[in-house]
Amino acid sequence: MRRDDIVLLDGAVGTSLWEKTEDRGPVWRYNIENPDIVRELAAEYADAGAKIILANTFGANRLAVKRTHYSVKQIVSTGVRLARETIGTRAKVALAVGPLPVLLEPYGDLTEEEAFELFDEQISSGIGEKPDVIVLQTFMDADMMRIAVQAAAKHGLPIFSMMTFTEVGKTIMGHSVERYVDTVKDLPVSAIGVNCSLGPEKAVPVIASFRQYTDLPLIFKPNAGKPILQDGGTTVQFDVETFVEDCMPALDCDVQYIGGCCGSNAKYIRALRQRIFGAV
Repeated sequence: MRRDDIVLLDGAVGTSLWEKTEDRGPVWRYNIENPDIVRELAAEYADAGAKIILANTFGANRLAVKRTHYSVKQIVSTGVRLARETIGTRAKVALAVGPLPVLLEPYGDLTEEEAFELFDEQISSGIGEKPDVIVLQTFMDADMMRIAVQAAAKHGLPIFSMMTFTEVGKTIMGHSVERYVDTVKDLPVSAIGVNCSLGPEKAVPVIASFRQYTDLPLIFKPNAGKPILQDGGTTVQFDVETFVEDCMPALDCDVQYIGGCCGSNAKYIRALRQRIFGAV
């Protein structure tokens, strides 16, 4: 299957960095403490053919970073810079932003104003290093996604928006694809879709449902599975061949951007490239 309109994305950042070190701490710390593996991973994805590569900034919000002596600015700006210095113009650099580790009111104590401030701080901290796109991913709450998009919109960059769903087509907060799309439909989102949680086979029906509600370009980044201890080593739920094969039906769902999430490394992305674009 060859599709010249497809944009190849990268795979997992967190689990792929953990493959490179015995120190399994929060991966954004590696920007300062072990930058060589951050550069190495970005280079591997560029070599594999990914055209948009995530900076190692996903969880670096103030609520997480405050438990260290680092600042959000230090972590996020360094993450974007490492990606940019490593891949140059071979691919676009994405400032990656994940959900906050607390719930919005009324389910938690976080106000919308506080959430906006936290997202604004994280995103603004990386803008000076000139990312090409802002990627908001692995959100479970459509309202938190709306606030993150509003914070990202200040900077005039393309915004990619991905939420994570269960196989019944709802997030663990109970938010449907329809609600998600309706929540962000009047905001400047450039592409929309799903990442994480599900393997490709179970994620395909979820991404297929998006076309009922939106004409935006669709993004598909399913899991290959979290690392599993086996026979003294680690493996993941889906090997490269199974992952790629199970991803192919997503291309019939009008997906334009495709890559991987947890458990997928550069080998998975290279195999996707070969399957979609032929020998390159």
